[in-house]
Amino acid sequence: MSEKSNSPEQPPQSNNQQKMNPGNTFYQVKFRELGRTHSASAKIHNLVDKELVMVQTDHGQEPAAICGQGALLPLEGLKKTPAFFTIIRRASRDEIAKFENLVQREHEAFNFCNDSIKKLELSMKLIKVERFFNGSKIVFYFTAENRVDFRVLVKELVQEFRTRVEMRQIGVRHETQMLGGLGCCGRELCCTSFMTKFVPVSIKMAKEQNLPLNPSKISGACNRLLCCLTHEFETYKSLKKEMPKVGAIIEFEEEKYKVNKVNILKNTLSVCSTNDPAITKELLRDEWQKYKVVDLPRKQQGSSPKQEPRKQKEVDKQQHGKPQHPSKNKKRKYPRKGKK
Repeated sequence: MSEKSNSPEQPPQSNNQQKMNPGNTFYQVKFRELGRTHSASAKIHNLVDKELVMVQTDHGQEPAAICGQGALLPLEGLKKTPAFFTIIRRASRDEIAKFENLVQREHEAFNFCNDSIKKLELSMKLIKVERFFNGSKIVFYFTAENRVDFRVLVKELVQEFRTRVEMRQIGVRHETQMLGGLGCCGRELCCTSFMTKFVPVSIKMAKEQNLPLNPSKISGACNRLLCCLTHEFETYKSLKKEMPKVGAIIEFEEEKYKVNKVNILKNTLSVCSTNDPAITKELLRDEWQKYKVVDLPRKQQGSSPKQEPRKQKEVDKQQHGKPQHPSKNKKRKYPRKGKK
């Protein structure tokens, strides 16, 4: 099962990229009220917020609501052309009524599929249902811990709705992205608002930013590590290279100090005197740039003492050769089979 969606919520960007035309106006549109915001261009210059328009997609025209002006630029900068759709025209009255009925029919399809899952006792959780505007396909998004045999379920859905049915299994991150919500910062979730793909997140990113390694504080609504840990990781990493590490002994104003804490945001060092640990100082950036490293932390001082016995064994093997197993030197007491 693929986790990528070809539905209006997650359209492929490669087929809809266009060159920026100075005569076009750029708008921000949403295919669903709680869906993601996309960029679209139009030759119509007087569209207003919440106005319904028809947008060209890979599977035909889909209705979308205007939610702002201006193109959404990618995170990489202005070098890449932002992916956007083309607004064909304003929606007619019949299309507006059909779109309102479409949302209601998606809720009905969700309830019918959920009841069928309970009746068939399938170990899966239905997340969302998307119905194409032209009625050519219905996509059911679900999560499951293991592989699920839903062939009987698909037959019931086809008999009920008389159209193409696609079952798409997604992960917990995509589930949170579709359902939406608020993060621990109080803003809308990054994956729901602007992220187009998920980047691998590791616990090393939290350590690099001096964050508390408490799962409840560095985990998001999906119970996975926060995606926002990747946003500033490279900045912290580059700034940390210029500063001495915790535990290093530095020489400042002809006195030796030990680094106790590094504050990357303030660009300050908390140090204490090696002669008297009670004497502490906080060095600003202009001050600690003049330091001289006298002694590095223990982890950076070559090999650890645990590695020395291993190295000694390698030297003994090179001098005396590989020791033979004692059983190979003994003579066989009984002859081998077939030999007398």
